[in-house]
Amino acid sequence: MKYASSILFPVAFAASALAHGLVTQITVDGKVYKGNVPNGKEPSIIRLVDTTSPVKGASNSDMNCGAGSPQPAADIGNAMPGSKLGFFWGSGFGGNWPHNTGPIMTYMASCGSTTCDKFDSTQAKWFKIDQQGQKDGGSGWFQADVAAGQPANVTLPSNLAPGNYLIRHELIGLQGAVSAGGAEFYPSCSQFTIGGSQTGAPTDKDLVSFPGAYSDNDPGILVPDVFNPGFDYVFPGPPVASFISGSSSSGGSPTNSTPASGTTTSSAPTATTKKSGTCKLVRKPSSSSSSAVTAPSIRSRHLSRVMRGLIANHARRS
Repeated sequence: MKYASSILFPVAFAASALAHGLVTQITVDGKVYKGNVPNGKEPSIIRLVDTTSPVKGASNSDMNCGAGSPQPAADIGNAMPGSKLGFFWGSGFGGNWPHNTGPIMTYMASCGSTTCDKFDSTQAKWFKIDQQGQKDGGSGWFQADVAAGQPANVTLPSNLAPGNYLIRHELIGLQGAVSAGGAEFYPSCSQFTIGGSQTGAPTDKDLVSFPGAYSDNDPGILVPDVFNPGFDYVFPGPPVASFISGSSSSGGSPTNSTPASGTTTSSAPTATTKKSGTCKLVRKPSSSSSSAVTAPSIRSRHLSRVMRGLIANHARRS
């Protein structure tokens, strides 16, 4: 046996990336809405998924609202224009979110006159309200904060018209995106009624479908330079909708983040206010180890780095 199959292809590829993950709960202005395990039975505003594994391929029908979509949830959340939402992600093993490399994007879609628990999300037309990528100064990705146990925070547009909306919150794992088809998509949809009396709404040019908004060769999906120092990341999909304050006028530009009405990135005291502009990613050197690695010893916030090291060690022994 060749070195115990090179440590069982390094520990079953780090226990299959700690079984990846899903949205475990959402907070809205402090109110907590709990989620389900895959195929769970508890009432929730978060739509069910069949698995914590990623959606692979930009044309996959599960790009809509996650694996097995559409699966409407039983409950409806309540929010207002300007409400602050926190999306908490966890791993399939019950720990922290296991990835730290890639963007966080949030979309909304009107359910029309019906409540979203009765709405077929495959018919949805989505507009982007927020995107978070690399941090200023080359200090990594905002997704690394999620891997550290923090929520991904999003502020609803302050001028958003009232109505029934799906919110599609998405993490993209770029640790395998150096080749086409390697990106991992984690879309999650939740159901809301938005109150108030504002009038902000997207134009037809702001609207996209899922699948359909991305392709596997788009910049931001295929990212050969993702681990190279100083590269500029380009968000996939449309720009933030034109009616939202601070939105970009065009998509496909390198930028660290684009907020909905001055969103901040974290509820922690050290939160960084997101700004538009080019951001450079600086990769910090890491030390390698020749000792065997077991899945329980892997910290989720460093998983992408560990996986790259394991793969390199495996290639040298082959």
